[in-house]
Amino acid sequence: MASSHPTHNFHIPVMGLAYTIDSPIRVAQYGISSVISIIDDELVEKMNAFYSNKFNLPYKEITKKAHDYRAERITSYLNLADTIVKDKFSKFKAELSESKLALENFISTLPHKSDFKEGLSNLLQEGAAFKDHIKAYLETHLKAGDIDVNIMTKVDKDNFEKGEQLPTAFNDAHASLRGFANSNLSSSVVLSAGMNPRLYSYFENFKDFFPDANGQLKKKIILKVSDYRSATIQGKFLAKKGLWVSEYRIESGLNCGGHAFATEGFLLGPILEEFKTKKSELINDTYEVYVKSLSQKELVIPEQPLELKITIQGGVGTADEQSFLLDNYNVDSVGWGTPFLLVPEATSVDKVTRDLLANAKEKDLYLSGISPLGVPFNTIKGTSNEFHKQKRIDNDKAGSSCPKKLLALSKAFGAEGICTASKKYQDIKLEALESEKADLSSKAYANAKAKITEKACLCVGLANASYLENEISIKGQEQGVVICPGPNLAYFDKEVSLFEMMKHINGNASVLSKVKRPNMFVKELKMYIDYLKNEIETMSEDLSAKQIKKWNAFKAHLFDGIAYYQDVFTASVSSEYKTIQEELQINKEELIAVKIPELELA
Repeated sequence: MASSHPTHNFHIPVMGLAYTIDSPIRVAQYGISSVISIIDDELVEKMNAFYSNKFNLPYKEITKKAHDYRAERITSYLNLADTIVKDKFSKFKAELSESKLALENFISTLPHKSDFKEGLSNLLQEGAAFKDHIKAYLETHLKAGDIDVNIMTKVDKDNFEKGEQLPTAFNDAHASLRGFANSNLSSSVVLSAGMNPRLYSYFENFKDFFPDANGQLKKKIILKVSDYRSATIQGKFLAKKGLWVSEYRIESGLNCGGHAFATEGFLLGPILEEFKTKKSELINDTYEVYVKSLSQKELVIPEQPLELKITIQGGVGTADEQSFLLDNYNVDSVGWGTPFLLVPEATSVDKVTRDLLANAKEKDLYLSGISPLGVPFNTIKGTSNEFHKQKRIDNDKAGSSCPKKLLALSKAFGAEGICTASKKYQDIKLEALESEKADLSSKAYANAKAKITEKACLCVGLANASYLENEISIKGQEQGVVICPGPNLAYFDKEVSLFEMMKHINGNASVLSKVKRPNMFVKELKMYIDYLKNEIETMSEDLSAKQIKKWNAFKAHLFDGIAYYQDVFTASVSSEYKTIQEELQINKEELIAVKIPELELA
């Protein structure tokens, strides 16, 4: 029986649809946990076929003719991943017990403050008994990384068959959850993008999310949250249904990859501080509600609260930041996303796109409006998707053919929904804009047109990299690749091996470029100041007292965050902290200069 403690204190979060679609197959044998997006069943099915063939395992295609094809495809792929990971993990343990060189290399990737690392290092000093002792030690102490899955709660489109709406259980997110719940995995589902009460209630249909006879959970729930208040609301909502949240995964609102859900000016440090000081309160309050619900359901009641982890991700880039997050906030794990896009052994990215990422500078990474969800989306200039999209716009053929319809969430033109990146939607909007052209200035017209046509087909664009990397044919309209790195990418400028990145995380090496990199907390602060300035500058509608009040509160929260950091990063501690203090002062002065409009009196 392997230890319940993870081998590493970092994890690889979900990235796009394809970038971590097979990360567990690539890295779980080394004890690294990672997250698969399971919303795109077509991509999942293609990867199932690809890996079945690669490892000579039986494969049976699940076509759309199957009644519950979306869930069945997901279950089948997750079971396949589980089988492959278990085999690779067994072989890796055998390699470590056979080869001292392999063992030395692996030890060099482990955290410094690790009992596991110390134990392996001690055994390495032994002579003839090395092999048997290592083998026994690995069996009890080395654990494979978790094969976790992600469901973006907003992507829960109603589905139709021959014009008739199917039951809610066949909605996209619901079917994805069912696919995970029916799998053999003992791991977690990460729920991101906010609360979906209907989806949360659907969890009650699956026994694996409730305590077994020993009071343990086979499948767990992780909530990605932006603040403590959100955690308490969602945690208690689920607890009332007898569902325990095993982890709150806190992500920076802006200094992250993919969609950016900005807070109301609340910064990462103060948010982490609140979780740290109120963790016991959160556990006890939730447990009280949890016990009451389990009692009403006549289910097994754990004698004490189940484990609750607090983890953090978004913008981390150095071993010092990793250590600070672990030591100062007592978090259980730190998510490293964007830097792993430059690790071919860990993520699925085609060569052209990976080269684009390696060469990216700060100016190339930006917060865009390309997402059909209407949420700011981190991306990079120069993608192949950007090229093909602009080509269609120039030829007066703006919009996507919309083959997957995962984001066909707008009900503006009918109950079946439509995606704002689709040609059908953009044609309607552009025609309406044309009728208003005479009343608009040329600049206003151009801006309105650009806002309609900037939306990108994320369903195809975020999946194509995996097809290209694995030479899987791509049918339909040419969309190219959409990729969604965080701004932290600017400070990493080359492909690196998995073990090099692991050493970097633990301070045994550095893979950073020579470009000056601000501390992750300072970087996030600057992004929030820029976000506020942009909001004020681009506000086109008539100002309201409510909007002005919101901006003033936003600004006040940023000042509170700066004061907090000035207390935390005492200049006398190190030269790095002195630099942080100087950067905080520069940002404070910039924030002071931000003028919030006042309402003009009639």
